[in-house]
Amino acid sequence: MNAFRAILLLSISLLYFSGCDKKPITTELREVHWDRDMCERCKMVVSDRQHAIQVIDPKSGKSYMFDDIGCAILWFDDEKIAWRDSAKIWITDAKTGKWLDARTALYDSHNITPMAYGFTAHKDKDSIKSGEKVLHFNDLPKLIRDIEQKNNTRGVRQ
Repeated sequence: MNAFRAILLLSISLLYFSGCDKKPITTELREVHWDRDMCERCKMVVSDRQHAIQVIDPKSGKSYMFDDIGCAILWFDDEKIAWRDSAKIWITDAKTGKWLDARTALYDSHNITPMAYGFTAHKDKDSIKSGEKVLHFNDLPKLIRDIEQKNNTRGVRQ
């Protein structure tokens, strides 16, 4: 009878602890709750499917939503995010709304975007208007900071 109790107790313990397995951390896209998720920086509702950004912390797997690439870039600075260089950053294609790796996407400027930074992402050069300057992800932080600085000196955005 003691052997039966020991086996029963062991079986119950195994079942209990098998449910405690850690899920692997992933940097894959999370489900977006359009018109409900809020931009991590400006707190506006994320609803524009051609300009949304999702940043994922590679260590914790936590996802952060943004309504404009400008908000995401400035959030890295504002919050002094130590993992910024290893962050997985997803952005929606301006033409198709499909998610792209923000670091490999191509960008153009002078567009209407939720927070008026004006940068939109494209999968390839062909979808950027002829004559527009093609920008890369690494070009954006300085350009966005310059826009923010100019707007703050004119009192546009605080």
